[in-house]
Amino acid sequence: MNAARRTEIFRRLRAANPAPTTELEYATPFQLLIAVILSAQATDKSVNLATRRLFADAPGPADILALGEAGLSAYINRIGLFNTKAKNVIATCRQLIEQHGGEVPRNREALEALPGVGRKTANVVLNTAFGEATIAVDTHIFRVANRTRLAPGKTPLAVELKLLKAVPEEFKRDAHHWLILHGRYVCKARKPECWRCDLTDLCEFKDKNVGESSDAPSSPLPPLP
Repeated sequence: MNAARRTEIFRRLRAANPAPTTELEYATPFQLLIAVILSAQATDKSVNLATRRLFADAPGPADILALGEAGLSAYINRIGLFNTKAKNVIATCRQLIEQHGGEVPRNREALEALPGVGRKTANVVLNTAFGEATIAVDTHIFRVANRTRLAPGKTPLAVELKLLKAVPEEFKRDAHHWLILHGRYVCKARKPECWRCDLTDLCEFKDKNVGESSDAPSSPLPPLP
């Protein structure tokens, strides 16, 4: 995909949604960090249902740490892998208090040193909480980047590095949100809704569903690791 086409893709995404943001609900960088940890293999909707109660009762790291794993689990037990997530969140709260004065660090190395935090979570926090031009590649972005040929790659890291090179600088800060929302609601996994996509003429996906009732299968994508 050439540079002019990539630029036009993001120009259209910006025109349709000038101020994109996460669908996770949070009030502070700490709450965003916890919500993102909880969102692994879970929907934003399920996480929001849990964190509305959790953050109302325990808004900060000391509050959640005081709950303990069992107390935290009572708030998040409808989220997948809640026992493991409760253990990681409690350990993260303890580490934030002991090593960072209860504040979320603003650098990748310190973020990735927190229990339950990997590169994707760190990228989300750096981008959404601190406004840095990072791109967190989840399954939606991985799919969109490969399907459209915007930044094809066999691993999330490969796609991330290609996107950082391919996305024009003026769009880089919001690229993560545009791509994830596009993948979640339009460029869906089983049946992409190409018939209502604003990018159809720019996308290089070969098996486009150009009719609303089309049942055409998606082209195979590289397997997720």
